[in-house]
Amino acid sequence: MMGMMLLSDKEQYPDAEILMSVMAESYPSFSALMERITDTEFGLIPEWNYYNDGKAWLCKVVYKKKTVFWLSVWEGYFKIAFYFAGKNCQGITELDIDQRIKREFSSVKPVGKLYPLIVNISQKDQLPDLLKVIQYKKNLR
Repeated sequence: MMGMMLLSDKEQYPDAEILMSVMAESYPSFSALMERITDTEFGLIPEWNYYNDGKAWLCKVVYKKKTVFWLSVWEGYFKIAFYFAGKNCQGITELDIDQRIKREFSSVKPVGKLYPLIVNISQKDQLPDLLKVIQYKKNLR
């Protein structure tokens, strides 16, 4: 899945109206995800910031002081990026999630000392697997 990264205008904060217009068909999945992760069970907090290095707005999603994942908006989908320490990689293989996610993760090269798990989301039916990874990451010590 390629496409252009969106939300590159530093002056334009990505509020719901902006997100709805740029995300188009992936917005319902995004909206459902945000509703779910900010509920009392997950208790996560999305923080939108403009990052000069990537020249785009990214959403850092945190639990207490821990970054659980990063979200970026692309043409036709949004991208979720998790970063795991080596000692926590095994846990991903034990989750009840799509084999493709596990396969891609098992062959990923580390970024520094962290292993990225990247998932492109465009449909609501991808959310259950994503929520399992979010729960796993949130609960890591």
